[in-house]
Amino acid sequence: MVKKRKKSRRLKGIIIKSGWWLMSRLPLAWIQGLAVFLGKLVWRFSKRERRVSQINIELCFPDKTPWERDQLARGSLIESAKTMLEMGYVWMAPKDIVLGKVKQVHGGDLITACQARQEPVIILGPHIGQWEMIGQWFSRDYPLTCMYSPPRIHSLDPVIRKGRCRTGGGLVPADVKGVAGLLKALKRGEMVGILPDQEPDHGQGGVFAPFYGVPALTATLLPKLVKKTGAKVFTALAKRLPHGEGYEIHILPANDKVYAEDEVTAAEGVNASVEEIIAYAPLQYQWSYKRFRKRPDGERHPYIF
Repeated sequence: MVKKRKKSRRLKGIIIKSGWWLMSRLPLAWIQGLAVFLGKLVWRFSKRERRVSQINIELCFPDKTPWERDQLARGSLIESAKTMLEMGYVWMAPKDIVLGKVKQVHGGDLITACQARQEPVIILGPHIGQWEMIGQWFSRDYPLTCMYSPPRIHSLDPVIRKGRCRTGGGLVPADVKGVAGLLKALKRGEMVGILPDQEPDHGQGGVFAPFYGVPALTATLLPKLVKKTGAKVFTALAKRLPHGEGYEIHILPANDKVYAEDEVTAAEGVNASVEEIIAYAPLQYQWSYKRFRKRPDGERHPYIF
């Protein structure tokens, strides 16, 4: 049984790496065209992805009509397919070509000013748009350290590491040692990147804070880092442009609550910052993630279908 599982993972690794290599050789517009077809298939045949997206959107946008919510769910699955197929392009296509796909940057002066003063910076990078482009673009000009959890398919690990670090970024493990690495980088006046919209695992520290008015378990790593380093916090989005034109980067100051001493208040600020960046491209947010799976005591999670 174990041997079969290993063979299966090895085969999956070969297929995925080959797919990434192929995508890195195609024009971005072709990749996105393939993703539209794939996203439509996922909407039609993947009950799990479709229903989780629908449930999340219904919880977060109760004022929208059922038709509007379905349109948003369907469109988000297509955009998520684009994000996944673009990974090979972002990681493996020539760096100059990839970075040249960033057509405009809004708010870049905020980061430049902080780094010129050697002020530590924390970038919140939610699962929206082409989030892998955020790391590529920032680490080209600034020292950037991000947390990283190796994939279950071990053969993919070196490919992902090389792709994420190829413009100068650094990775630390998603554990206590990794947190220490982030602190060291911030104390040197550098930048770190954090995923703000992922439920923390048990023992990693989290509090319930509203996300679109719904209690969501939110990590408390950010307020701890801010408290110890005085870092400035921003939210970033690489918004996908139509017809394979590229990306437009938006950098926003985080909600002021992220600087609060109280962890619940700071978590409210984190989620408010994510909501603010989602407003720039609601279709491009990954609504298929079970954001509300862990519930306060006595509540059942909504993903029962």
